[in-house]
Amino acid sequence: MADTVRAQLLRHAESDVPAIRYEDTSITWRDYLAGAAKRAGAIEEVLRGVWTHNTHGIGSGPRHVATLLENTPEMLYALAAGALGGYVTVGLNATRRGESLARDIRRSDCQVILTDSELKHLLDGLDLGQTTVIDTDSTEWAALVEAAQAPADPPEVTAQDPFMLIFTSGTSGDPKAVQVGNFTVTMSGENLADRFDLTPDDVTYLSMPLFHSNAIMGGFSPAIAAGATMALARRFSATRFGEDLRRYGVTYMNYVGKPLAYILDTPPRPDDADTTLRVAFGNEAAPKDIPAFAERFGCTVVDAYGSTELAIIVVRTEHSPLTSIGEPFPGVAVYDPVTGVECPRAIFDDDGAVTNLDECVGELVNSEGAGFFAGYYNDEQATSDRMRDGMYWSGDLAYRDADGHIYLAGRTGDWLRVDGENLATGIVEEIILRHPATSRVAVYGLPDPRGVGDQLAAAIVPRHDSTLDPEEFREFLAAQPDLSPKAWPRWVRIARDLPTTATNKVLKRELIRQGVGHVGGSDADGPDAAGPDAAGRDTAGPDTWWEREERGTAYSHLAGPVNAPSAS
Repeated sequence: MADTVRAQLLRHAESDVPAIRYEDTSITWRDYLAGAAKRAGAIEEVLRGVWTHNTHGIGSGPRHVATLLENTPEMLYALAAGALGGYVTVGLNATRRGESLARDIRRSDCQVILTDSELKHLLDGLDLGQTTVIDTDSTEWAALVEAAQAPADPPEVTAQDPFMLIFTSGTSGDPKAVQVGNFTVTMSGENLADRFDLTPDDVTYLSMPLFHSNAIMGGFSPAIAAGATMALARRFSATRFGEDLRRYGVTYMNYVGKPLAYILDTPPRPDDADTTLRVAFGNEAAPKDIPAFAERFGCTVVDAYGSTELAIIVVRTEHSPLTSIGEPFPGVAVYDPVTGVECPRAIFDDDGAVTNLDECVGELVNSEGAGFFAGYYNDEQATSDRMRDGMYWSGDLAYRDADGHIYLAGRTGDWLRVDGENLATGIVEEIILRHPATSRVAVYGLPDPRGVGDQLAAAIVPRHDSTLDPEEFREFLAAQPDLSPKAWPRWVRIARDLPTTATNKVLKRELIRQGVGHVGGSDADGPDAAGPDAAGRDTAGPDTWWEREERGTAYSHLAGPVNAPSAS
């Protein structure tokens, strides 16, 4: 097995199999790697201060070249160029804005930023220090690449050296740059390619952003391990998914967050189950969406636990309950973050409800160390916070059943106190998602109007072909035997869409900030402004709200924005 991305790529240097398909463009592996080598040579000149737009050179600092690019061929060229040139690629989140983006650039010590004409304006007016910005659409860059030669003597790179700095999603705070080693990427790719029998005849669909770990580990890495074709979507679009599937002959796809829900919320086509798609691999799909997607597209869906840090490995097997994330590798456990001891296993009643939530829910940890986590770049405090008492603490709430299977219950901030009872919002979300009219759900806590503890709010996006009614929803909740009476949402928001990160993860802090009665879009960083959502549905209209009686079960409509709890 190749232990560096460079070695893995060079296995395909003589291959005339298409490496990249993008719209009407097709690029072979031979031409892809030759083009990447020339770009590595061009970057070397920039780093040495040869190019006229850079007079300071890199000096003795780190060799960090950032990408502010979406899923285009130039992004794939940049990833391969970093491996061939021996420098570290920094994946900048293309949905970050203003000072947040500038902070990421400064924190990761970027000497060069590769961007394009569509995204370059995001850097206007930002304090980037001496960082050199290159527009890869410019004639100047094209001329430099054309004249460049592949690096004659690139720095030696080992399996443990970083291939990329990849920022966390930022759902629970500012994103942090994770140092992702070469071996971590090659190991992931080789394992997935072997697991799913990927070969040069396969076509992998890369629609998740390539600045994030899911696309690198679950999309790019198995493609370069197998020498398969990478079909690119500049951005994920559920309405374009079916067209791309057929256009490129996609056999494998990766996902993170809620793309399966978005796709399922588009009208089906009679031949969906007859497409070439064999495998969908990813994480965080709702349990009900996994079999529904597999049936609709006639494929296998494998949903696994994943995080950018890659410190914890949990795998789903044929024996894993659908609602669990699978079976843990040795050392992976659930610990009480206060006492530092392992939590007891969950006890279920005859209705499937967990009867000992206070005891069994804890934080998912790697009790044997850091796993593949090499720390956050330039952030010792954040790294230290993750590594406590020699263990890696994930920030994810979880519990285990008697057979050892792990179930997620949300993030640590999703552990709420409602009317004197501890509740995990992830459990409530899964119950509400059983309703056939629901597409996506976020359950979160808002301050109790009485000033003590929390009350639950649920933001629900209905399916495109369905509606929700307050009385029918009350009847549905009453029929769920494993739903605690304390877990009935006090407020329900029927939303056109939910605020999300670039990786389709819900930004609950934005929902919490908005409080009760908010009827418009969001000003969060993610792609959640008014307009079409990823399923192609118009999100410009107002949301509606229901409120439950304080001591009852009936829901009634709120007229509009009200003076109600928020966490602003």
